[in-house]
Amino acid sequence: MSSTLVVCPFCGCGCNFYLEVKEGRAVGVIPSRGHPVSRGSLCIKGWRAHEFVNHPARIRTPLIREHGIVREATWDEALDLVAKKLGDIGERYGSGALGFFSSAKVTNEENYVFMKMARAAFRTNNIDHCARL
Repeated sequence: MSSTLVVCPFCGCGCNFYLEVKEGRAVGVIPSRGHPVSRGSLCIKGWRAHEFVNHPARIRTPLIREHGIVREATWDEALDLVAKKLGDIGERYGSGALGFFSSAKVTNEENYVFMKMARAAFRTNNIDHCARL
């Protein structure tokens, strides 16, 4: 059995817990008592955060659809394709045609970087967030 300190993936609060791993599988969580946000507690989502890690339906590699057929791809290949497609849309229709929708399942810092990318790289202010705390 091993424990790894991680940030909870379910909202931007940044709670920490120890992910309990047994024989290579996530089996539970233990709240971090010393963390200034969670202070030894977790919400119901945090307590169950380990369950999706080993789910058999979890997608573990990027997928690309080509001519109606879905295939596995590398991360570099998938990210290059997304950047190219977004760049093409912005070039053809203008930056106002692009929109970026972020997630509450990442940290506030990650959302900030996402917003900076949308504004600096793709020159759009069409950014929204789905926080449901």
